[in-house]
Amino acid sequence: MLCPVCKSKTRIRLREDTVLENFPLFCPKCKQETLINVKQLNISVIKEPDAPTQSR
Repeated sequence: MLCPVCKSKTRIRLREDTVLENFPLFCPKCKQETLINVKQLNISVIKEPDAPTQSR
């Protein structure tokens, strides 16, 4: 599986019947962790909302 950020190889292998939900995919090259969903080899990246800033 390729990293959605830098497009390099990760250590995860997928099969056609693999289903992943809210899976934390870690890339050893760019050191980023991305939440993904996988169903029938269709990979979708979950965009996390940024934490709201606190105002005084």
